[in-house]
Amino acid sequence: QVQLVESGGGLVQAGGSLRLSCAASGRTFSSSAMGWFRQAPGKEREFVAAISWSGGYRYYADSVKGRFTISRDNAKNTVYLQMNSLKPEDTAVYYCADSGLRVGARNVYEYTYWGQGTQVTVSS
Repeated sequence: QVQLVESGGGLVQAGGSLRLSCAASGRTFSSSAMGWFRQAPGKEREFVAAISWSGGYRYYADSVKGRFTISRDNAKNTVYLQMNSLKPEDTAVYYCADSGLRVGARNVYEYTYWGQGTQVTVSS
Protein backbone atom coordinates (compact mmCIF):
# COMPACT_ATOMS: atom_id res chain seq x y z
CA GLN A 1 0.00 0.00 0.00
CA VAL A 2 1.35 3.40 -0.99
CA GLN A 3 1.51 6.04 1.71
CA LEU A 4 2.02 9.73 1.01
CA VAL A 5 2.63 12.23 3.80
CA GLU A 6 2.72 15.96 3.09
CA SER A 7 4.41 18.56 5.26
CA GLY A 8 5.55 22.17 5.10
CA GLY A 9 2.25 24.01 5.03
CA GLY A 10 1.55 27.02 7.19
CA LEU A 11 0.62 30.68 7.36
CA VAL A 12 2.55 33.15 5.21
CA GLN A 13 2.07 36.72 4.07
CA ALA A 14 1.37 37.56 0.46
CA GLY A 15 4.60 37.63 -1.51
CA GLY A 16 6.21 35.06 0.72
CA SER A 17 7.39 31.52 0.04
CA LEU A 18 6.80 28.01 1.31
CA ARG A 19 8.18 24.62 0.35
CA LEU A 20 5.93 21.61 0.62
CA SER A 21 7.30 18.09 0.89
CA CYS A 22 5.64 14.76 0.22
CA ALA A 23 7.31 11.63 1.53
CA ALA A 24 6.30 8.39 -0.18
CA SER A 25 6.54 4.79 0.94
CA GLY A 26 5.18 1.41 -0.08
CA ARG A 27 6.29 1.16 -3.71
CA THR A 28 9.15 2.00 -6.01
CA PHE A 29 8.89 5.77 -5.90
CA SER A 30 11.16 6.33 -8.87
CA SER A 31 8.73 4.51 -11.18
CA SER A 32 5.77 6.77 -10.34
CA ALA A 33 4.79 10.08 -11.82
CA MET A 34 3.63 12.46 -9.09
CA GLY A 35 1.47 15.52 -8.81
CA TRP A 36 0.25 18.28 -6.51
CA PHE A 37 -3.36 19.41 -6.25
CA ARG A 38 -5.11 21.94 -4.04
CA GLN A 39 -8.60 22.46 -2.74
CA ALA A 40 -9.97 25.71 -1.38
CA PRO A 41 -13.12 25.82 0.78
CA GLY A 42 -16.24 25.34 -1.34
CA LYS A 43 -14.25 24.60 -4.47
CA GLU A 44 -13.28 21.50 -6.38
CA ARG A 45 -9.84 19.99 -6.09
CA GLU A 46 -7.65 21.44 -8.83
CA PHE A 47 -4.40 20.50 -10.51
CA VAL A 48 -1.29 22.47 -9.54
CA ALA A 49 1.76 20.65 -10.90
CA ALA A 50 3.03 17.26 -12.03
CA ILE A 51 6.41 15.64 -12.56
CA SER A 52 7.59 12.57 -14.45
CA TRP A 53 9.42 9.60 -12.94
CA SER A 54 12.87 11.02 -13.54
CA GLY A 55 11.92 14.64 -13.03
CA GLY A 56 12.74 15.49 -16.62
CA TYR A 57 9.20 16.58 -17.47
CA ARG A 58 7.23 19.06 -15.42
CA TYR A 59 3.74 20.46 -15.90
CA TYR A 60 2.00 23.40 -14.26
CA ALA A 61 -1.40 25.00 -14.03
CA ASP A 62 -1.45 28.41 -15.66
CA SER A 63 -2.31 30.01 -12.33
CA VAL A 64 1.01 28.96 -10.75
CA LYS A 65 3.36 28.91 -13.73
CA GLY A 66 6.44 31.00 -13.04
CA ARG A 67 5.80 31.05 -9.29
CA PHE A 68 5.76 27.37 -8.28
CA THR A 69 8.35 24.69 -8.97
CA ILE A 70 7.83 20.95 -8.62
CA SER A 71 10.84 18.71 -8.07
CA ARG A 72 11.70 15.28 -6.71
CA ASP A 73 14.52 13.43 -5.01
CA ASN A 74 14.16 9.73 -5.79
CA ALA A 75 16.92 8.83 -3.32
CA LYS A 76 14.76 10.31 -0.56
CA ASN A 77 11.40 9.15 -1.98
CA THR A 78 10.22 12.73 -1.76
CA VAL A 79 8.52 15.20 -4.07
CA TYR A 80 8.57 18.94 -3.40
CA LEU A 81 6.57 22.00 -4.31
CA GLN A 82 8.44 25.27 -3.98
CA MET A 83 5.92 28.12 -3.86
CA ASN A 84 7.11 31.68 -4.34
CA SER A 85 5.29 35.01 -4.68
CA LEU A 86 2.32 33.55 -2.88
CA LYS A 87 -1.07 35.20 -3.24
CA PRO A 88 -4.16 35.02 -1.02
CA GLU A 89 -5.89 33.02 -3.76
CA ASP A 90 -3.28 30.27 -3.26
CA THR A 91 -4.87 29.52 0.12
CA ALA A 92 -6.00 25.89 0.11
CA VAL A 93 -5.27 22.42 1.36
CA TYR A 94 -2.49 21.02 -0.81
CA TYR A 95 -2.36 17.32 -1.67
CA CYS A 96 0.30 15.22 -3.30
CA ALA A 97 -0.74 12.23 -5.34
CA ASP A 98 0.68 9.27 -7.26
CA SER A 99 -0.38 8.77 -10.88
CA GLY A 100 1.77 5.71 -11.53
CA LEU A 101 2.60 5.47 -15.22
CA ARG A 102 0.50 8.47 -16.25
CA VAL A 103 2.95 11.28 -16.89
CA GLY A 104 1.58 14.81 -16.87
CA ALA A 105 -1.84 13.81 -15.55
CA ARG A 106 -4.05 16.80 -14.70
CA ASN A 107 -7.27 15.15 -13.55
CA VAL A 108 -8.13 13.84 -10.10
CA TYR A 109 -9.33 10.51 -11.50
CA GLU A 110 -5.91 9.84 -13.02
CA TYR A 111 -4.30 9.59 -9.57
CA THR A 112 -4.53 6.45 -7.50
CA TYR A 113 -2.95 7.37 -4.19
CA TRP A 114 -3.35 10.58 -2.18
CA GLY A 115 -1.85 12.12 0.90
CA GLN A 116 -3.89 13.61 3.72
CA GLY A 117 -3.13 17.20 2.71
CA THR A 118 -1.39 20.17 4.28
CA GLN A 119 -2.97 23.59 4.84
CA VAL A 120 -1.47 26.65 3.18
CA THR A 121 -2.86 30.03 4.20
CA VAL A 122 -1.70 33.24 2.55
CA SER A 123 -2.69 36.46 4.28
CA SER A 124 -3.06 39.76 2.46
